[in-house]
Amino acid sequence: MRRMRGLAVWGAVLVWGAAAPAAVAVTDVPEADLSYHGFAVMDRGRVEVRLSPRNHGPGDVVDATVRLRWSVPLTAGAQRLPDGCARTGERSVVCRTGPLVAGGTGQRIALGVWLRGAPTEVTLDMDTVWAGGSVDRNRGNDRQQVLVLDTGDTYAF
Repeated sequence: MRRMRGLAVWGAVLVWGAAAPAAVAVTDVPEADLSYHGFAVMDRGRVEVRLSPRNHGPGDVVDATVRLRWSVPLTAGAQRLPDGCARTGERSVVCRTGPLVAGGTGQRIALGVWLRGAPTEVTLDMDTVWAGGSVDRNRGNDRQQVLVLDTGDTYAF
């Protein structure tokens, strides 16, 4: 019985030792800190959004994907979205940011969508879906939420 316990302990040590290099490899993942700033305007059920992605670093990002999600469904049928953007559900669209160098701002993303029923207000949520394989340890600044009223006024985020 003692021999079995000794073998079990050595087996655990060997398994743990084999897993250690994998844990070290995780720290080699590049880091980036993404954020999005811009504005949204709603007029008679159409929301225009302009946003600029920013990478605070320390590493570059080859490409990233930002998701825009509205609290109200988009109208049925095709929305005219810019290149690099695609509808992913009843209320959401994703857009590529393109390359983002550390400490730099990416190319501006501009899109307009029609909302079902022409609501008087909508909440727009934005967040990073994919960061090009980089780790973002500060997820708070890449998640935005803005209330947009159907007044034609500009709401900044």
